[in-house]
Amino acid sequence: MGDDTPKDLITPDSLKQALKTFRKRLRLTRLDAESRLGGGALTGGKHSGIVAIRPPNSYPKEVWEELVKQGKLRHEGGGLYELTEDTNLA
Repeated sequence: MGDDTPKDLITPDSLKQALKTFRKRLRLTRLDAESRLGGGALTGGKHSGIVAIRPPNSYPKEVWEELVKQGKLRHEGGGLYELTEDTNLA
């Protein structure tokens, strides 16, 4: 009765925003991990190797599953998701 159902939350705009939020979380998670890996100032650092994360809980699971259906994310098990194309992160 006035409550949003998950279907109401799956709009093109909400999917776009969710994917943007996922990319940002993945990028920040990688940067955080890389800052802990060490490496001298002149060595260029080390890459974290993180490819999958638990998606932000600000969106329901149905949004993430719809992004999987669209081929933008891949479910890796254990509640983790991975971008299918990692070109927008660097």
